Amino acid sequence: MNAAFRFDDWDSPASPARPPVPTVNRDFLPKMESLAALAPINAADKRIVNGKADINQLAPFKYPWAWEFFLKANRNHWTPLEIGMAQDVHDYHHKLSAAERHVFENVLAYLTTSDILAMRNIGLAVMEKMSAPELQIYQARQVYEEALHTWTYQHCIESLGLDQQEIYNRYRVVPEIHGKIAFANRRLERVMRADFDLEDRANLHEFALSYFFFAVIFEGCWFYNGFTPVFALQRRGLMKGAAEQLQYIMRDEVLHCAFGIRVIRELLIEENLTLDPAALRQLWDEAEAAETAYAGYILKEPILGYNAELHVAQFRFIANRRARQVGVAEPFPGAENVLPWLDEQANLRKEKNFFETRVTEYQTGGALAWE
Repeated sequence: MNAAFRFDDWDSPASPARPPVPTVNRDFLPKMESLAALAPINAADKRIVNGKADINQLAPFKYPWAWEFFLKANRNHWTPLEIGMAQDVHDYHHKLSAAERHVFENVLAYLTTSDILAMRNIGLAVMEKMSAPELQIYQARQVYEEALHTWTYQHCIESLGLDQQEIYNRYRVVPEIHGKIAFANRRLERVMRADFDLEDRANLHEFALSYFFFAVIFEGCWFYNGFTPVFALQRRGLMKGAAEQLQYIMRDEVLHCAFGIRVIRELLIEENLTLDPAALRQLWDEAEAAETAYAGYILKEPILGYNAELHVAQFRFIANRRARQVGVAEPFPGAENVLPWLDEQANLRKEKNFFETRVTEYQTGGALAWE
């Protein structure tokens, strides 16, 4: 081998001889006339989908709010290893009732699968179809955060010594957990395809409806309700480490939901599109039915301060909130806030109402603070 290309002789003195200059095959060099033919990009030409601008050119921004989401998300950086789980191990094995262990384990079983589904949906369906780089960059961060959340659930499962195969398989063998995942897969499956043509108006409406389901219902309602049983334990001084980790995840998820709602609102205006009220009604009804069945299973025995009826009622209340934020009709008029403690409980520092205020400042790691 030519000594100039060896990499296994780190201790040998450098040779004073100059290595030979590689010969360049000029047939592979880009033609300068083709480079000169590229026109400058106008930020106004960017679109959420079906854009004709250069996807590799970040600025000038057409959607500066998307860049702000990216900056905020990076200030909210954390890992599950920052939060101690020793007390949770004691609580799980010595303080939780059988009903409380059932709730906790099945919340984990649902969330472990849901965040992987969310990660794949963003990376394969949504991010690939967004045609403005500032949107894609935030969603790249979102893909990372969903992976981080999956790590967090795995950290809890390992810390508590749970049977990993049994926990991870519950979404396959428990019909009420499987029902939510299967419904999500059915709603998202077609739009995940790379050849899903968004220039077709029917496909564009299906994409908007699927993204509505993902951002508003899956992340904005189901994840919110998915954390609530653990926060109910935290209120009584139980499983505080796991609950704190879910509080960090909640901060990520509220940004995901807010970003998705902003995208939907702008997409509908940009494409002169209206979501079909009948399709929305069906979506809400199916989502409520899946959540009701799930609540009936995980809370088949109520725990102190929390039961299946409260879980479903709170889903309806949050669903109305999300619908108002998008600008569509409330699906469950008159639904009441049956868990007034929840917004405060979800907030790490309890300085502001987490879901009703705009997060304006994050800090890194365990020193997160609200403005």
